Amino acid sequence: MTNAITAEGLVKRYGDMTALAGVDLEVPAGKVIGVLGPNGAGKTTMVRILGTLLRPDAGRATVYGHDVVKDPVRVRRLIGLTGQYASVDETLTGTENLILLGRLLNLTKRQAKARAGELLERFELTEAATRPIATFSGGMRRRLDLAASLVGSPKVLYLDEPTTGLDPHTRNELWQVVRDLVAGGATVLLTTQYLEEADQLADRITVIDKGRVVAEGRPGELKRRIGGQILQVRPTLPSDIDAVAGILAELTGHTPQRDENTGVLSVPAADQLLVSALVRRLDGAAIAADELGLRLPSLDEVFLALTNVTERKVA
Repeated sequence: MTNAITAEGLVKRYGDMTALAGVDLEVPAGKVIGVLGPNGAGKTTMVRILGTLLRPDAGRATVYGHDVVKDPVRVRRLIGLTGQYASVDETLTGTENLILLGRLLNLTKRQAKARAGELLERFELTEAATRPIATFSGGMRRRLDLAASLVGSPKVLYLDEPTTGLDPHTRNELWQVVRDLVAGGATVLLTTQYLEEADQLADRITVIDKGRVVAEGRPGELKRRIGGQILQVRPTLPSDIDAVAGILAELTGHTPQRDENTGVLSVPAADQLLVSALVRRLDGAAIAADELGLRLPSLDEVFLALTNVTERKVA
């Protein structure tokens, strides 16, 4: 499979601080790769290097074989970038913003106008196309910002925390846009702090912490890596929580985690027969449960486990 993006040993320092400490990355063409990491992990620095906005201090990176340092002009013709904050001109209308970008990309006036109309329709902004951006909602600005990154029909799209600050409905709309882009042949590198976002969109995930790659794989692979399945139980009566916690501790040898808001108890489940054993114990104690089942660890739990391990190693 052809790689749209390849990075080898990327290093970037700012004085005494090392933002990237030798990052390797491969992004297959036509896929979505999610890059996760806490604040300051190096995600945005990596995107800026891949987008030719920063020069690495060491290592190299290519986009479809073109070096981001040696051939930045060629790379820029292949990529689009949507940053963490909308970068459109608030004094212009939606149409004017997109036409301006089209002209900067050497489209003719007719081509730029046609492309702007196509993208405004695609992102459901046609009715607001003649309004100044200053009157747009946050979700509309983000949609226009994403549209702006597509004016040049890029083969590779960098999305750096594209749904930051958006409400769940608007976030879901942008997720569908990303799916449509990939279905049309685009390659997407997505950095995000929303674990659900990566779980929904990414074919593979790379976890970065303190400038280093600490794990990579498919979402399911990463979930299995940190410890198998988890048994969750939510007693019908809140007064039964302590009794159920005691039963779980006896059966597994682990103290269950409690979610005080939902009343759910969680415990590692290494034995597939644990569920049937628990059902028998609950039935014998006349305890009813509204929720009882096995699940893989969430991506949030994977993220916390991986980054906590890194912190302990560094300490």
